[in-house]
Amino acid sequence: MIQQNETSNAGYNTISDKPVAFVTGANQGIGFQVATELAAHRFLVLVGSRNLENGETAAKSIGTNACAIQLDVTDQASIHAAADRIRNEFGRLDLLVNNAAISNAGAPGRSLEEMIASGRASVSSIDEVRAVFETNVFGVIAVTQALLPLLREAPTAKIVNVSSGVGSLTLNADPAFPYRSGFGVGYAASKTALNAITLSFAIELESTNIRVYAASPGFTATALNNFAGTETIEEGSRNIVRVALEENGPTGSFSGPDGALPW
Repeated sequence: MIQQNETSNAGYNTISDKPVAFVTGANQGIGFQVATELAAHRFLVLVGSRNLENGETAAKSIGTNACAIQLDVTDQASIHAAADRIRNEFGRLDLLVNNAAISNAGAPGRSLEEMIASGRASVSSIDEVRAVFETNVFGVIAVTQALLPLLREAPTAKIVNVSSGVGSLTLNADPAFPYRSGFGVGYAASKTALNAITLSFAIELESTNIRVYAASPGFTATALNNFAGTETIEEGSRNIVRVALEENGPTGSFSGPDGALPW
């Protein structure tokens, strides 16, 4: 039995009687808002957080439909421990939202313009590119692989990868695309790679009970862009939550707040 406590998971037994969602990087920003809204839709939401204390604070804020899970998506031991805990304590997983991401690995507090400039192909630090891909790309593969056995056991399951329109090759190939100048080899390219990974999982799993999606929140003001975005956290979470709750959406799709996005 789970030990009941005031922080996050009071009232739940070992095997959850509610659908279970795991949101990575959910202690703040869009991840926190997505977790909050899924809990309001009667999911038991597992709040993934590198720092467990921060996750517990977030889960307590969400309410009794939330529980914190320590997860560092760049640490294989942490990933396996999270997967084991979900199986042993909750017994199911119906929805995985791969939200955890970083925009850069440079000095904190840089402006969006500085981040874009440092990500240009001619000058970008190889170590910084590796660090961004470690979280945004390899972390998604590792977490998804670890949790696939549980997702396969659900009657129906979903994987929602939080992507971005700035990763679209089609859009960036168009000189009229307003964010084209920001298509660097770090964050933007990592989202291009994430889209490819999304499609790869979708193709492999299309004959199973698991549907796979890439969903962009739009240009949302978060710590990723030093709060330079034009949309609120509440606005940015809408498309991700819509995709997570949609019953008959086509697997292998890529969407943003205004509808389908081109790969």
